Amino acid sequence: MTKFAVIKTGGKQYQVSEGDVIKVEKLGETKAKAKVIFDDVLLVAEGEDKVTVGTPKIAGAKVEAVVIRPEVKARKVSGIKFKAKKRYRRTLGHRQRYTEVEIKKIVGK
Repeated sequence: MTKFAVIKTGGKQYQVSEGDVIKVEKLGETKAKAKVIFDDVLLVAEGEDKVTVGTPKIAGAKVEAVVIRPEVKARKVSGIKFKAKKRYRRTLGHRQRYTEVEIKKIVGK
């Protein structure tokens, strides 16, 4: 029986289990080995028998995590602006910043 949860952070939802290492949107000014608590827990499941679904969140449920790397940069995404016959060209690039965390404990109702 595996226990997992669905959490919401940074406008995205993640399915996590204990021991998982995930990349979430940058969590402000955090340090390595800092403890992080995710309170927006949408679902907690323990096997197929015991499933708790929030409306929209589960009251009292939380997921505890530890920061592994405070700032990780994703691959560069580049784009081009171009207007034909106007001698206009611009290139732009963006590297998203993430925080890498390891899920330690899932506390649910």
